[in-house]
Amino acid sequence: MRPDGSPRSARPQGVVVFDVDGTLVDSERDGHRIAFDAAFAAAGLPYRWSVEAYGRLLTITGGRRRIATFLERQGYGSDEAAALADVLHADKTARFRAMVEQGRVPARPGVPELIAELMDAGVTLAVATTGTREWVEPLLERLFGAGTFAEVVTGTEVPALKPDPSVYREVLERLGVSPAEALAVEDSANGLTAALGAGLRCVVVTNDYTRGQDFTGALRAYDDFNDPRASALLRRHAAMPTALTARGPWR
Repeated sequence: MRPDGSPRSARPQGVVVFDVDGTLVDSERDGHRIAFDAAFAAAGLPYRWSVEAYGRLLTITGGRRRIATFLERQGYGSDEAAALADVLHADKTARFRAMVEQGRVPARPGVPELIAELMDAGVTLAVATTGTREWVEPLLERLFGAGTFAEVVTGTEVPALKPDPSVYREVLERLGVSPAEALAVEDSANGLTAALGAGLRCVVVTNDYTRGQDFTGALRAYDDFNDPRASALLRRHAAMPTALTARGPWR
């Protein structure tokens, strides 16, 4: 059964593995960034990340690593930066979870409809993210319903963060499927590298922060989920999981 009680199709076909931040949800600019700044303020630190500065920092995957790298650039020693990053990241995570629970982190336009469509087609859905389970799990349940995703693997379980492919390999192992049976959906070059490193084909749906990155190797890249070509491609994957191949340029 689907989370709303309606029946799923009887025969599962294919696997689609989604990233979360910037892919399923609009979470970076007006979500994580705001929580980071609040954590800095609560700790009495003078740092604030502008929209542009945060976009540059997003090349560093993982919030704790992002803070530590930033602090080192401000002159902190590596050990001091790492210790302070632990404290700040814990506070930031709690603040971001509160934003999730308040409904302040929305799905990207077109995503809820796409998820419902894939479920109706019998596709197995999963998540591979570097985010922390503490906020990922309540976010997915709030937006898409409990049980929507057959497997959810986060940075809490897999400390090697993207572009390392470990999180995708863990999802495949848990599902018991080969890379050829699965398709990844990402928003960034780091995510694409992780998916390709695990042997998955990858569709990229960009956002304001990632548009313009190099997506060489992607099956396709689109600007948003409302592009009918994106949903059509994923529907074809549902019907013929191993048949999709890259053709021509990635756009």
